[in-house]
Amino acid sequence: MDRKKISGLFVPKASFYLFVIFILLILVAVLEFVAAIPGFILFLFLLYYNFRSNYLRQRELTRYIENLTFNIDTASKDTLLNFPMPLVVIELDGTIIWYNSSFKGLFDGEELLEKMIHTFIKDLKPKNLSQNREMSFTREVAINDRNYHILGNLAKVDNKINEGGFIIMMYLIDNTELVEIKKKYEEERTTVGIIVIDNYDDLMQSIEDHKGAQILAEIDSKITRWMGYTNGIVKKFERDKYLFIFDFKHLKNFEEKKFDLLDSVKEIDMGNNIPVTLTMGIGVGSQSLLEKLRFATASLDIALGRGGDQVVVKNGEDITFFGGKTREMEKRTRVKARVIAHALRQLIEQAPDVLVMGHSNCDIDSLGSALGIYRIADNMGKKANIVLNSSNPTIDDLISRIEESDQYNELFISGSEALDKITKKTLLVVVDTHRPSFTEEPELLKYSDQIVVIDHHRRGADYLQEAVLTYQETYASSTCELVTEILQYVEEKIKLYPVEAEALYAGIVVDTKNFTLKTGVRTFEAAAFLRRQGVDTVHVKQLFQNDIETYINIASVVKEARIVRDNMAISICPPDMENAALVAAQAADQLVSLAELNAAFVMSHISSGIAISGRSLGDVNVQVILEKLGGGGHMTVAGAQLQDTSAEEAKKRLIFAIDEYFDEDNEHN
Repeated sequence: MDRKKISGLFVPKASFYLFVIFILLILVAVLEFVAAIPGFILFLFLLYYNFRSNYLRQRELTRYIENLTFNIDTASKDTLLNFPMPLVVIELDGTIIWYNSSFKGLFDGEELLEKMIHTFIKDLKPKNLSQNREMSFTREVAINDRNYHILGNLAKVDNKINEGGFIIMMYLIDNTELVEIKKKYEEERTTVGIIVIDNYDDLMQSIEDHKGAQILAEIDSKITRWMGYTNGIVKKFERDKYLFIFDFKHLKNFEEKKFDLLDSVKEIDMGNNIPVTLTMGIGVGSQSLLEKLRFATASLDIALGRGGDQVVVKNGEDITFFGGKTREMEKRTRVKARVIAHALRQLIEQAPDVLVMGHSNCDIDSLGSALGIYRIADNMGKKANIVLNSSNPTIDDLISRIEESDQYNELFISGSEALDKITKKTLLVVVDTHRPSFTEEPELLKYSDQIVVIDHHRRGADYLQEAVLTYQETYASSTCELVTEILQYVEEKIKLYPVEAEALYAGIVVDTKNFTLKTGVRTFEAAAFLRRQGVDTVHVKQLFQNDIETYINIASVVKEARIVRDNMAISICPPDMENAALVAAQAADQLVSLAELNAAFVMSHISSGIAISGRSLGDVNVQVILEKLGGGGHMTVAGAQLQDTSAEEAKKRLIFAIDEYFDEDNEHN
């Protein structure tokens, strides 16, 4: 055992050991005084050795510090020893071995030698300072309500006490004023927001004319009072839009209260048949007011794309959502569908060719809507293809029917073939998704300047911003419903082939669960149009038939479901189950149809981890829950994929997300 290890037995806790030895010697002396005499002699020797070692240690440390600048003149040495800023030297384990008077003054003259640095400065953990063996480092700490910037150096020493070891020298710079100025700057940053009455037209139509002004006045009053304590500015610049500007420090309070203005305006009752709902977009995280306004506008677009009645805060690249737990309001007018149809027709006319792409792991809604866009392009004499890398059990039967028909030669191309084919002028139509990473071939988005998005999902943070035309309506039952409406306006009397009409009809049937969920007046109008186009409902039903093995697998997954929070079911498909994604989706549908269950989640194994299918009847927003796990979808139908995660870990994360959802809901109420 070398000298460093021997001395380490006594330093820095030698006084404690000596005290223990002394107590034991007294006990021995009480029992047998003669036997204790050698012990007292040995104790006196240890006491002398301890004081001698400490003396030598201090002398060596002083000599080392005095020789740190051996090649510098005496004035420089005196500057180090009488340094005006706090200076401390510690060992790697955090033991204070030297400090100057300025450092001692920070702690009211308390004796600090041989004590641990983190007992005085909690942010200075020895492990964090020395684990990477960086020769220099910086830290920000707080001492007695003052803020200090620490400059640290790791120095190798070679002396009798610390032979071949390291010490840490730290200088403390008082930057309290700078920290306070920075905090004040952060709190007083200008924040820009936009408020819109997202159901203005429906609201005005639901009441008598003379009460419209009263409701608007009450909305103005509530918004003004809500902004009042911030000393900010709120200005109405359109009949249904408000611009508001306030200091950033108030945003946290708004977030803690879950933007209670959203609930406050719903209490307005002046004979209106529908409640007032607001949507907000807030922009922060930029130096420019113009850029913040752009962030607020983008946030508002996202919030409206998710169905309204919520708040979206965009802080640079970070986007936060609040609210969004209510059902979307159906828009009865089809004016927008007609405008979109006209714009889409112009884009197709200008394009040399058309590519249609859905989301990866294609489903009936994605494929059906893609066929509808193909029919529009083909009728206009444009070469069109659908990008599809592979089939799956949910669309195998429909793919077979398409391939059996003579009208669709070389309709489907792979992603690699599409990359060889696409040009800057190619019209790329993305259906049933708005997220670039979810598309069948994300690389295609980089090579076209003409991108159209048609989708019915609630907009997420990573939406496709490069699109020249976006038709995203969250009230719609399916993308097939939106495409069906477009078809009726592109041509006066468009004719669909039976397989196309049945594919569009099937997409609506699947996403509405046979016209039971998320179904509005326009859903039935779209279905009626397709029925007039010759849809055979028996053929459509055959697309959803399962073989006996799949049916048994669905039943087994339903049987193994476990109930959480009294009314929510969670089940896991076995790892080796065939068509696991299909089984998971249908098992979730079966579970949520059971009495007293408000929501169901079924997990299945995929090559990269775990996929989750979520279903509800509307009382629980499964989209908000699964968004916490990186997924998305609708209030009643949603999904998520967890990469490199086991089923048990995925289940724990899902339960945590469910608990968090209900905790937020309780706080909100």
